[in-house]
Amino acid sequence: MTRQTNREIAIIGAALDLGQGRRGVDMGPSAIRYAGLEERLTSLGYRVRDAGNVETAVPEATSPGDERARFLPEIKETCERIAALVATAATAGDLPLVLGGDHSVALGTLGGLASVHGPGGVLWIDAHPDVNTPETSPSGNVHGMPLAAALGLAGAEFESDAWPLHAVDPRRVALIGIRELDEGERRLLRDAGVRVFTMSEIDRIGIERAVRESLDRISGAGFVHVSLDMDVLDPGVAPGVGTPVRGGLTYREAHLALELVAESGLAGSLEVVEVNPILDRENTTALTAVELLASALGKTIY
Repeated sequence: MTRQTNREIAIIGAALDLGQGRRGVDMGPSAIRYAGLEERLTSLGYRVRDAGNVETAVPEATSPGDERARFLPEIKETCERIAALVATAATAGDLPLVLGGDHSVALGTLGGLASVHGPGGVLWIDAHPDVNTPETSPSGNVHGMPLAAALGLAGAEFESDAWPLHAVDPRRVALIGIRELDEGERRLLRDAGVRVFTMSEIDRIGIERAVRESLDRISGAGFVHVSLDMDVLDPGVAPGVGTPVRGGLTYREAHLALELVAESGLAGSLEVVEVNPILDRENTTALTAVELLASALGKTIY
């Protein structure tokens, strides 16, 4: 079913792969575009403006630096560029749609939104909570830290003139699909009072209740953002991700979750991350990402 709207969507590509240890996710924005993103969005009645990809460093020409937070200065530079484009779109009343890249790009997305609106809420749909800090991370990979950074809990290394920290209110954060946590993340989430819907809880209460309760929690002043990591889906549905974890959302559960987001009318911005074409089969994961974004933006069956 086609939705009629005059709203413009600003696509912002973030071909960043410095935040994780497997190459290929930098090709995610191109794979998502190739999967027919703009055509799908225009078919829903949106006007689409593609800002291209922000400039990023590449690992081969960059020193990883501090092993507790590898490539952090370069990641921050990229995120500052993302934040500027997100802030421009948000100020104009457009809907920013950020295409990753690894999940470290969320620091730029959330930072840019907070620079315009002040701290807001976020629905984090992911197999991982991404609330490690340089002190707790077992890998030093920054894609496991952006939510902690946006909460202002990852340390002064994540500060920037491009965004305020904290960028999100812990009382307005909900995580859906979690099934792999480090011990440091578990402690931080409990101390911060973040609402976490693990896959075990979703199995018990159902995806609809989990999403509706999450949306109630994240609503409020400032902004409401939805961050979708494709590894939240079961690897059989989305094989092209760098950190797959068995037992994820089914295809229909994921669509229902995003349909409920659209129904709520709360989300003023979206991002989809961690599509890795090298690990994918026939661009399946990118195609699924486009379908899920369409559901989040109002596509219905009838």
